[in-house]
Amino acid sequence: MHETSSLHLNRVNRQHIKAHFSHAAPSYEAAAILQKTVAERVDERLDLTTIEVQTVLDIGSGTGLLTEKIIARYPVAQCFAVDLSESMLLQSQPRLQTPRFPVLGSFINRFLSACSLTKGVANKTAATRINADVYQLPFADHSVDLIVSNLMLQWCDDLDAVFAELRRVLRPEGLLMFTTFGPDTLKELRQAWRATDANYEHVNHFIDMHDIGDALIRAGFGQPVMDMELFTLTYDKPMGVLKDLKAIGATNANQNRSQGLMGKTKFYAMLEAYDALRKDGKIPATYEVVHGHAWAAQEVMKGPNRNKSGHIEISLEQFAKQTKQL
Repeated sequence: MHETSSLHLNRVNRQHIKAHFSHAAPSYEAAAILQKTVAERVDERLDLTTIEVQTVLDIGSGTGLLTEKIIARYPVAQCFAVDLSESMLLQSQPRLQTPRFPVLGSFINRFLSACSLTKGVANKTAATRINADVYQLPFADHSVDLIVSNLMLQWCDDLDAVFAELRRVLRPEGLLMFTTFGPDTLKELRQAWRATDANYEHVNHFIDMHDIGDALIRAGFGQPVMDMELFTLTYDKPMGVLKDLKAIGATNANQNRSQGLMGKTKFYAMLEAYDALRKDGKIPATYEVVHGHAWAAQEVMKGPNRNKSGHIEISLEQFAKQTKQL
């Protein structure tokens, strides 16, 4: 039963997320210290793969921190930087060196979805920026060799739908490599809010990596590998954490968040509760970064749609009898 269930987070307002990231686009680079570090980690892990890449997507590309590395790693591949926020894509223009085209809009998106991608015609030294949502990608079925995504999936409330869409556009044996945030992310901020206002969720909920692995299998991916690492950023004051979160567009996007204005008394009480969590004189902000990769091939041993050819099912009693005869 666990394998056939769907994985849904608290409902997330996509327009709310888009607006916040668009507003934060000019300030993103200066505050995205963790995002830069994790992008380097993803690039390093690609050293371990031997996949032949002709077409690659960076989903949730933002200002191009990871896309830039992908371009350098696969200089003859068609590279597409895809993001929900047009403002983020505009900020990436200097880094991705795409002066020929503006951000591709709905007409080109519809065109790409209606036809297969033509190999070898893209600007070989840059990425094409596309304003699109991961839930509905403007690419033909089985047209992509590699999909990377750096710290974007935590903003999606239906991983089953997202992974199904990524699986659709990947070619057979294509690779998905991603990072996202795990449950311990911002645990100090969450603790401070719960101590002062337990009626609402003020910090987004993040999924455990084992549940993400199950969702990959349900979507038809094979050989999922999941692991995590913890990062702790430190600040002089709790407000430093909140300012950085605002600067990168991170917001509480839960539909059940408080819709009213936050009272000063409650807000300052939260800051005091957070200040009490100092370690070695500094305010900690923990981030649990989940790394995952999987191949666009059916999982052999797991999942409701697993391929059972070549496998024999016998009872434990039958197995015991056979082993005694050996």
